[in-house]
Amino acid sequence: MSAPTLCEKLKINSQKDRVQLAEAKEAAYKEGFYSGTMSIGDFKGLAVQVAKQMVRAQLIESGDAVGYAEPEGLVMSRSGDECVVAKCDQWYIDYGEESWKALTKKCLAQMNTYGDDTRAQFEAKLDWLNEWACVRSFGLGSKVPWDESFVIESLSDSTIYMSYYTISHLLHRSLDGSEIGPLGVTADDMDYSAWDYVLLGKDLPSGHSKAAELAELRRSYLYWYPLDNRSSAKDLVQNHLTFFMYNHTALFPEREWPRSVRINGHLLLNSEKMSKSTGNSLSLREACDRYGADATRLALAVAGDSMEDANFEEPIANAEILRLHTLKEW
Repeated sequence: MSAPTLCEKLKINSQKDRVQLAEAKEAAYKEGFYSGTMSIGDFKGLAVQVAKQMVRAQLIESGDAVGYAEPEGLVMSRSGDECVVAKCDQWYIDYGEESWKALTKKCLAQMNTYGDDTRAQFEAKLDWLNEWACVRSFGLGSKVPWDESFVIESLSDSTIYMSYYTISHLLHRSLDGSEIGPLGVTADDMDYSAWDYVLLGKDLPSGHSKAAELAELRRSYLYWYPLDNRSSAKDLVQNHLTFFMYNHTALFPEREWPRSVRINGHLLLNSEKMSKSTGNSLSLREACDRYGADATRLALAVAGDSMEDANFEEPIANAEILRLHTLKEW
């Protein structure tokens, strides 16, 4: 009875009510998938989200169905081309594995999320996250060690790089690595055994030429880790930040798990979404050049906080200049 219930609730009168119909469809599908239970058939009594893949496999095996995929709507690439679905080889990370998920839930329970909304979002994601396609065949990225025809996609690749912050100042003086750091350790010195020792505490091969320097890196890592807080945007709760917890629990001991995550909303500019393509954008440098650092800070403070989207208004930034001047004169 979900359809008539939602039509009544959302006041849908005809097929012309497109916005409400889209909302009703999403609500019905979501509720059925996450809360529904199979009432008939071979998988009676199982949760819909568990039975779905079993039903699919059964239909394909019996020859009554074939695998098929298409985008939910029109998808345009950054180059302006219409995207299509291609069936390609793919590697997956199994985030649904029960013992790993249990560890990650333990990590979340110990973390400070600075709000119940953030915690609820993480819990919901952990409950349904399963396989995640973690590679792509082109673009920038790290090569997959066991299959170098692929690179690791960015959301899977960039999950524990904050551990690198603890030693980066000792490895290089410049961001591009062109100037070696104070320990004299080169990129060639940092082989797999070196990284295993510095970040995971595994034994170094006997007679390693940089044993003393690597011991200093290990000391710096242990001094700074774990990270006390990770700040990021609300849209990354659904992927990157959840992977960040998973991969910390997979690689590091419990005492080195992250301690808190603070989530923020997006920043609007004059009540509209920031977009370079529409010209509605303002960089931090541009704001400081235009209004000064102090007025920019005050305008950001007024803009808003928490998971709600903040709104930076240029007239307010401009007015803060006069207010600061008046305060100084007073």
